[in-house]
Amino acid sequence: MSARRTLLHLAAKSAMVFGAIFVVTVFLVAMPGHHAPAAQTSAPQQSAPPSPATQSKDMSGMDMDDAKSSEKAAVADMTPGHSNAHSQHMFMTTMRPETPEDVQRANEIVTELRAGIEKYRDYHVALDDGFKIFLPNIPQPEYHFTRNRNGFLEAFTFDPARPTSLLYKKTATGYELVGAMYTMPKRASEDQLNARVPLSVAMWHLHTNLCMPPRDQLRGADWTKFGLHGTIATEDACSDAGGRFHPVIFGWMVHVYPYEQGLDNIFAMHHHMD
Repeated sequence: MSARRTLLHLAAKSAMVFGAIFVVTVFLVAMPGHHAPAAQTSAPQQSAPPSPATQSKDMSGMDMDDAKSSEKAAVADMTPGHSNAHSQHMFMTTMRPETPEDVQRANEIVTELRAGIEKYRDYHVALDDGFKIFLPNIPQPEYHFTRNRNGFLEAFTFDPARPTSLLYKKTATGYELVGAMYTMPKRASEDQLNARVPLSVAMWHLHTNLCMPPRDQLRGADWTKFGLHGTIATEDACSDAGGRFHPVIFGWMVHVYPYEQGLDNIFAMHHHMD
């Protein structure tokens, strides 16, 4: 093998490794509970978006124990009727005035998504194509089947037919496909998010202001204070409690339920469960 081919081969392998790391961090803790446009509350309730300086610290100190301790809270976010949107631990994109162009583009996304994921109505096909079930042993209203390669590509390009995750609800015989999830890096601007899925029909979100307890107190921690549902939401308060503060964890996410009727239901907070 020539030196040039060897270099290209190593570069390709490196890209796939970084892609896998990116998507693992995206889905290790945060499974989004999305907010329907019709239920938007006032902007002052939102947390301020993190600055680039604080974003550079967002994963410092985050280890596997932190991630495992946060998984149950992330799953709780998926429960219909529960939403911490606009709370101190959730930053939502700002809704924009709807335009005919936005509606047309949103409908095009839905059409392309349906065509792209139709074959995955058989969940065995999704598994064969490299989608992995997130937290399969924890009961959830819907399960994320994630493909690392898709998440890596979504960091750079957008193909509506190629979502990072497929969303299924569990049935007596397996899984039923109900939707999909798109992702984007946390440093993306709202204009960049809007260029993918119009912010007049959908709201992307970030998990923010996470305070984890001291590592030696994870098992006995007071989770009314720590974690995604805890009362601690500032770096000073976290420091006073001896915790470890993460201004932002993971990236932007948005759900799409293309088999529903009407854009409000398609880009809703949760799938309408039977």
